[in-house]
Amino acid sequence: MTGSVRGRTGVLVMAHGTPSTTAGIESFYTAIRRGRPPTPELLAELVGRYEAIGGTSPLTERTRAQVEGLTAALDAVAPGKFVVRFGAKFTSPTIEDGMAELADTGVVRVIGLVLTPHQSSLGSGDYLRRAQAAATSAPAPIDLVPVPSWHRSEGLARLLADRTGAALASLRAEDRSRPAVFFTAHSLPVRVVAEDDPYPDQVTESASDIAGLLHLDDVDGLTWGVAWQSAGRTEEPWIGPELLTEIRRVAADGATAVVVCPVGFVSDHLEVLYDLDIEAAQAARAAGMAFTRTTSLDDDPRFLDLLARVVQRSAAAAHPPLVTGSTTPA
Repeated sequence: MTGSVRGRTGVLVMAHGTPSTTAGIESFYTAIRRGRPPTPELLAELVGRYEAIGGTSPLTERTRAQVEGLTAALDAVAPGKFVVRFGAKFTSPTIEDGMAELADTGVVRVIGLVLTPHQSSLGSGDYLRRAQAAATSAPAPIDLVPVPSWHRSEGLARLLADRTGAALASLRAEDRSRPAVFFTAHSLPVRVVAEDDPYPDQVTESASDIAGLLHLDDVDGLTWGVAWQSAGRTEEPWIGPELLTEIRRVAADGATAVVVCPVGFVSDHLEVLYDLDIEAAQAARAAGMAFTRTTSLDDDPRFLDLLARVVQRSAAAAHPPLVTGSTTPA
């Protein structure tokens, strides 16, 4: 145990994770499928997607930069108060590894922050359940303070609105006459959200907040809406409308361009670089429309400052104050 950090608040940043090499794709895919190995056809398809974006995803590097940036942002506003660690859902270091590292520092309270803005039982809920189990099994008691969602944190809609406005402005004049703007997030099985799961409503709230800031309803010829992407290859129904279907629909309605803001994602990775930049772009262009998307948040300092404020507010709202030793508040 590192005694010098006793009294500090831990922060466990959690993200999806990605295989570091092509050789690791099969085991990664098996983990995503909850231990069920993919068929040779499914594996070949996924390998092909990774090859199309360069062989591996940049998610590991992007997430590392986000964690380092968040650490720096917290240190800038609250020197010495927070100790930050990372845990991935499907790769190493795992969520359990990250919590164990925090336990070794002696913290007694941990803020659980998932790098996905919206709350869902299969998304952020899955991460936080694992974090809670790891906190409960730690050698010394650890109080987990979960952040279920942060999609309406101050400044996030403005950041995404700025990016959406820039994407619209990047279109050629002839493509701006009837653009269709889609705000997308990762689809989930319908059964997951059938029982009061807040995920679809929160994604819609994000879209509405951004559209409101940009006054999209007042732009002649422009349409906007929510679409879902990256559904799993399973037989059961997933949340719709699906983005590729929507692209074909607006093309038939006379749209001249498709602009996508992936509000459910915070960095470049397979679902952005392949599902949007390759698959959706090809569908739009095949239908005679221009295509563009917003730049990802990645390690934008404004985004990391926003996350630092989320952590600080969560720490301040945690009650009752915890104590390490006799009198030092966490």
